[in-house]
Amino acid sequence: MRTVIALALTFAAASPALAASGGKFLALDNTDFVVLLAFLLFVGILLYVKVPGLLGKQLDDRAEGIRKELDEARALREEAQTILASYERKQKEVSAQAERIVATAREEATAAAEQAKADLKTSIERRLAAAEEQIASAEASALKEVRDRAIDVAVSVADDVISKQLSAAEANKLIDAAIADVDAKLH
Repeated sequence: MRTVIALALTFAAASPALAASGGKFLALDNTDFVVLLAFLLFVGILLYVKVPGLLGKQLDDRAEGIRKELDEARALREEAQTILASYERKQKEVSAQAERIVATAREEATAAAEQAKADLKTSIERRLAAAEEQIASAEASALKEVRDRAIDVAVSVADDVISKQLSAAEANKLIDAAIADVDAKLH
C-alpha cells in the first residue's frame, strides 16, 4: 500500500517536469528523466530494503521507550508523593509524640515538685514533733531532777530536824506508822 502511494506521488510530482521539457521525456539525454529514474531507483531501493518499515519501527520503538519513561516517571512521582505523604504523616506523629512527652514531663515535674513540697512539709512536721518531744522530755527530766533534789534536800532537812527533835522511842513509832501505811497502800 505504501509502495503504491509512493509511486503515485512520484508520478504526480514528475508530470510538471514532463510538461516543461517539451520534447521526449523518456530519453536518457533528458536530465529530468534521469533524475526521475534515479529518484525512483532510490525510492525502490529504500522500499526493497524496507527502510520505511525500519524507520517506522525505530520511531515506534522510540515512542514506546518514551512512553515507558513517562510511565516510569509517573510511577516514580506517585511513589515520591506517597513517600512524602508518609514522611509528613510520620513527622506529624513525631511532633505529636514530642508534645505528649513534653506535657508528660511537665506534669511529672509538677507532681514531683508537689510531692517534694509535701515530703518537706512532712519532714518539717516530724522534726518539729521530735523537737517538741525532746523539749517535753527535757522538761520532764528537769522537773524530775528538781523534785528528786527537792526530795533529797527535804529528806536531809527532815532527817536533821527529826534527829535533833525526836527521841529513839518517837522515831520507832514513826517507823512503825510508816510501815503500816505502806502495808495498807500495797494491799
